[in-house]
Amino acid sequence: MPLSMYDSYITSHWFSADAKAVWDDLATIQAWLDVEAALAQAQADVGLIPADAAVAITASADVSLLDLDKLAEDIAFAQHPFVPVLKQIESHCGDRAAGYLHWGATTQNIFDTGAALQMRKTHALILTALTQVETQVAALARQHSATVQPGRTHGQHALPTTFGYKALGWLEELRRSRQRLEDRIDGSFVACMGGAIGTFAAMNGQGRRVEALMAEKLGLRPAVVPLRSSFDRASDYISSLTILAGSAEKVAQDVVFLQRTELGELEESFHMGKVGSSTMAQKRNPSMSLTLISLCRMLRSRAALAVETMVRMDEGDSSTTNIADITLREVAIIAVSIVEMLAKLTAGLTVHADAMRRNLEISNGLIASEAVMMQLSDQLGRHHAHHMLYEAAQRSVAEGIPFLTLIRDSLTASGHPEIAESVTIDPAAYLGEVESLISDLTSPTA
Repeated sequence: MPLSMYDSYITSHWFSADAKAVWDDLATIQAWLDVEAALAQAQADVGLIPADAAVAITASADVSLLDLDKLAEDIAFAQHPFVPVLKQIESHCGDRAAGYLHWGATTQNIFDTGAALQMRKTHALILTALTQVETQVAALARQHSATVQPGRTHGQHALPTTFGYKALGWLEELRRSRQRLEDRIDGSFVACMGGAIGTFAAMNGQGRRVEALMAEKLGLRPAVVPLRSSFDRASDYISSLTILAGSAEKVAQDVVFLQRTELGELEESFHMGKVGSSTMAQKRNPSMSLTLISLCRMLRSRAALAVETMVRMDEGDSSTTNIADITLREVAIIAVSIVEMLAKLTAGLTVHADAMRRNLEISNGLIASEAVMMQLSDQLGRHHAHHMLYEAAQRSVAEGIPFLTLIRDSLTASGHPEIAESVTIDPAAYLGEVESLISDLTSPTA
């Protein structure tokens, strides 16, 4: 029976199938073998090992040649995750080539470089899904640039805004996350081949050349100083993933809030057969948004654990690398799953413009308080206008009298009947530069 949350009948649909394929055991072992092959080729290029040995090692670096059941038994018995893999490859590549397999390397070199290959694939999946999200959110911003809704601060009506402007805020955060990840990927996951403690001691003075050549063959950058005790580069990218998760969670929280029955301004996709409750038949829960929030929290908890493994004892410390090896896989799968689910969420949003207009009116005009203050400031002075509007606003809340009525009464009573007649309340007329910002920042060249 499936036990992992990634394979469980109950939760497997939360997680990206493509990301799981990048990080399953077969793909992970193949990544290790790809590194062994590239290492042998690089060493043959500089004359450290015979060319025919590199050819045999490369031909044998294929996970399909391994007896996986025996491998599992041998790893458990040896209490080492890689030596049993090497033993099976040795039996396939022949005795002569086996003598040059894994030449001058240590297990962490292979694991870290293999993980770098997998993270490159993970990064590509993230960017593909992010592109879809950005396209969809930009379209929402343009489509609803003039769809007026209440802007809220501290859970209360503040000033009018548009749903398009809210979507533009989502878009800009996601664009910044994309840029962070693109800036960091090359330097965060590199080819490390320094040997037991990172000094290239077993490479006859050719270690730096070998690492550089191996990196080139794998499409990576060389570590240059490949200390096994360093994890700051990977931590930099992982930390950027937590920021991306924060932005994704913010979008999901906005959907949950705006889909509340009392608001009804936004709704995620619904299909017949989607169930909100086993007892309350009416429930149309924002279940995708809530699952997305859960994934974001899962990622942050695991990312924090991964970054903790930066603190490593001496020049090698399996108590930390064991955690990093497992946690990086989870961070990667969850990160892709977050962005792919965000793409599904933003693709299926329904915007209820009528509810947004209705909600603008529930405060009896109070949402236009600043707009009125700015109308009156030239004639009364901003401070006098604010004092008068404060008193009118509190009476409006306490007595349920329309805000505009109280404003006009106050102005008339204070000897400004001509001003009173000129005061208007129109939330759609107080949107600042919303439309031009959306137009400029969602254009094809933005």
